[in-house]
Amino acid sequence: MECYDRPDLWDLAFSDETVFEADFLQAVATKWLGTDRPTVLETGCGGGRQTVELARRGLSVTAFDLNPSCVRQTQRQLRRRGLTAGVHTADMTDFRFPQTFDLAHCLVNTFRHLTSEQAARSHLQSAAAALRRGGLYVLGFHLLPPDAAEDDCERWTVRNGRRRVTVTVRVLDFNRRTRLETVRFSLKADLPTGIIRLRSDHVLRIYRADQFRRLLASVPEFELLSVHDFCYEPDNCLPLNDQLGDAVFVLRRR
Repeated sequence: MECYDRPDLWDLAFSDETVFEADFLQAVATKWLGTDRPTVLETGCGGGRQTVELARRGLSVTAFDLNPSCVRQTQRQLRRRGLTAGVHTADMTDFRFPQTFDLAHCLVNTFRHLTSEQAARSHLQSAAAALRRGGLYVLGFHLLPPDAAEDDCERWTVRNGRRRVTVTVRVLDFNRRTRLETVRFSLKADLPTGIIRLRSDHVLRIYRADQFRRLLASVPEFELLSVHDFCYEPDNCLPLNDQLGDAVFVLRRR
């Protein structure tokens, strides 16, 4: 099975970040919009951990994902907690909603699944169209410093009660010319009912700081307000340069 076929386990692997992400989104909204209760659009919601968290905080949330398993899991999690949010199936490169939002977000490298410049630009244009003027788009993904190692492996474990999930992320192939890398995600879940092993190989687009600057310049609907890292500290603004790896961008709809 692929990792995204079990979005409940995939979300558990990233659950330690959920509260920090939600706090950051509300802090950014307070700073730039003057409210900690913005209307929110989540692009690529996965199993819904952030959709559920923001809905639990009383925010009006709309979310979408292309994977029907993720959409169903998000809806199940909302129903289980008695929460309400709009959850839809849609493509990140071309999405439309009848209303506009105060804030949209796309975190944890989801953006890098868009493997061409055209797809990335189309996504940003769709996100801009979904926001009211002055609305914010919070976009988080890994940048590649020029001297970064091309082979990489990362592993972490998250526990929740009697469930334990270990994720291993390994780079299988890396090409600076095509700006594509193949990354293998392996997940082992120790559950009360037994052990489940999942694995997915994904092609992700590579971005240096200057490459993202050029992409952003091609979407004049957005201006860059601030840059942060995965520590999610709203008052710690960082330069967009070759030393930045884990990047979170706050963009504003012109």
